[in-house]
Amino acid sequence: MEGFSGALQLTDLNDFITPSQECIKPVKIERKPGKVGKIKIEDDGSYSSVTESGEVTRLQKAQITLNDCLACSGCITSAESVLITQQSQEELYRVLQENRHLQETGKGDQIKTVVVSMSPQSRASLAAKYKLTIIDCARRITGFFKRLGVHYVFDTTFARNFSLIESCHEFVKRYKDAETEKTSIPMLASACPGWICYAEKTHGSYILPYISTTKSPQQIMGSIVKDFLSGQIKKLPNQIYHVTVMPCYDKKLEASRSDFYNDLYKTRDVDCVLSSGEVEKMLVKEGISLADSEESELDTLNQDFQEVTLEANGKPVLKMALAYGFRNIQNVVQKIKRGKCPYHFVEIMACPSGCNNGGGQIRPEDGENARDRLASVNELYSSVHCIDPRTVQLIEIMYRDWLGGQNSGKTRQMLHTEYHAVEKMTNALAIKW
Repeated sequence: MEGFSGALQLTDLNDFITPSQECIKPVKIERKPGKVGKIKIEDDGSYSSVTESGEVTRLQKAQITLNDCLACSGCITSAESVLITQQSQEELYRVLQENRHLQETGKGDQIKTVVVSMSPQSRASLAAKYKLTIIDCARRITGFFKRLGVHYVFDTTFARNFSLIESCHEFVKRYKDAETEKTSIPMLASACPGWICYAEKTHGSYILPYISTTKSPQQIMGSIVKDFLSGQIKKLPNQIYHVTVMPCYDKKLEASRSDFYNDLYKTRDVDCVLSSGEVEKMLVKEGISLADSEESELDTLNQDFQEVTLEANGKPVLKMALAYGFRNIQNVVQKIKRGKCPYHFVEIMACPSGCNNGGGQIRPEDGENARDRLASVNELYSSVHCIDPRTVQLIEIMYRDWLGGQNSGKTRQMLHTEYHAVEKMTNALAIKW
């Protein structure tokens, strides 16, 4: 169970398909006579079927995409070795190879602009692995992607600043509406897709109104790349292939949500999500160590439960909390259900210790203590200077020139999203005795 995070492992599982879930409607079915044949394993490991007449047909692998995931408690949960084709380093390699082929055949105008957006948690994980500073790691990983044929490499910290500012606006509005709207407070953070999947499947419409509608930094970066950047470089959204590097496998599910699909251009805000570990595999495949790779500058666009109380004149005004890991999440949810939640805002993450300990991060070496590796990642992550996002002038400019103001319809479209309760399938034969 090394793939998706605990969010997709801790829910109730029942993979047994009962007779009531099979089609038993008495409709006459015209059955065709079966053909006799054999399945042969070729020298290259592929499979072929051989008919009685000797005709050989190469068999294709059965594949699914993340579009097929219903966020149920089925295949992704209990069999994490499913073939995820649209969210892998192989898919990135395919796009880069296709770009090279188009360039060689004189069809350069059809090349897709490839953009990689890297999270600070993934940078910290790679820096800890290769014993680099955060800055050195950022420059070297940028050089690596540029060498492969990537056109732009961005830091998602900028999108995180956008997300923080928009979350502040949303919180202030919810706080003011708390007297008339019972589901305004506490506002629950929405950046963790593992938590969102759990909330939609397990608690449904009861808990969803409390969750912030502000998009995660990954998806805000998707809006920036596919809407703002595309306008800057005179490309249509479907002419850009956007890859994010994240600490969490559940981010692949988030990117595949229908909420983040552009029907007009038939493209997603984030086309492919790679984990920190998958980037490490790419480095190994290319025979490159980050410690020895060439540097390149990043591109530019121009504990598990903690409480914090804000006091004014010696009196508590706001109370906030961090809830990491499902034990703490369940405690918060139960407090909300009992009407005894004292918090105004809660940051929720499915993984213990948060994203720095995400399931997609690079695993410790043999003999290396997991806590020591996490401590190293946390130290490197914290070494980056923190700035107040409200002081970032470019964000102010983009609110004005790109979004048309903080309260515009486009701001709502680009920086906010919705959540959907997943109906549970119930039948008498599925009852656990």
